[in-house]
Amino acid sequence: MKVNKQAVSAAICGKESRPTTNERGVFTYGNDTIHYDVIRNTKPADDAKKTARKVTIKVHPDQRVVVTVPHDACDEAIQEAVYKRARWVWQSIDEFAKQKDTVLPKRYMSGETQFYLGKRYVLKIINDAEQVPNVKLSRGKLNVTIKHEASKDIDDRLVKIKPLIDKWYQHKAKAIFHERLAELLPKAIWVIGIPSFRVMAMKKQWGSCSTKGNLMLNPHLVKAPKECIDYVILHELCHIAEHNHSERFWRLLTQVMPNWKEVKAKLDDMAEMYLNE
Repeated sequence: MKVNKQAVSAAICGKESRPTTNERGVFTYGNDTIHYDVIRNTKPADDAKKTARKVTIKVHPDQRVVVTVPHDACDEAIQEAVYKRARWVWQSIDEFAKQKDTVLPKRYMSGETQFYLGKRYVLKIINDAEQVPNVKLSRGKLNVTIKHEASKDIDDRLVKIKPLIDKWYQHKAKAIFHERLAELLPKAIWVIGIPSFRVMAMKKQWGSCSTKGNLMLNPHLVKAPKECIDYVILHELCHIAEHNHSERFWRLLTQVMPNWKEVKAKLDDMAEMYLNE
């Protein structure tokens, strides 16, 4: 499964990007043309009908506009709902467009942000000659203890601090992926036994599945919320039954995770942050 760092479907001033869903809509506001993705709720149970009948519109930081609608909503009703909030959508896109979108490389200094299971943690470097170098989460901080103070030179920090954090993420990823795989396997009734998997850092993929059914997962994925981890694992488990992205593959994924499109959008939004090193 490839990483989508810029799943932008909103179009401003004629600039368009690849959508995240197959169903799309478009409207104009002033001189701007704005595209949006449409996600249809699965047919609701009786006790969830009220919530499922709502039309919700979300503008993501990457300027992608996603409209979630009832499963049987007609195009006219969707358009009407979008037009009512056209000004808000345009303003939201404009605000995100003005924000700085460059993610600076990590310098591994106290105060930087690190992620774990969808939460942000402040990196704190602790110098203690009597302690074994280690990494621990504590009270909203990711504490990294080293024996000797690292200089302000980035190369020195890459040697002393980055390997400790990478090893910590690898360890956490293996444990969390094992846990989630065991939890999700009952949904993948076509899978016989427990698939083997290994953790390997990748720049362009969250995961992959070999023709023999062996999984490979990106340790950076452990920085994302558990529902995003579940999405990637289920995506790869579906490849055990369907090795390509055929229509049958997407139907199978929808059966085991009806809201996968929303979850994928959440993962796409943060991909650049999670993969930043």
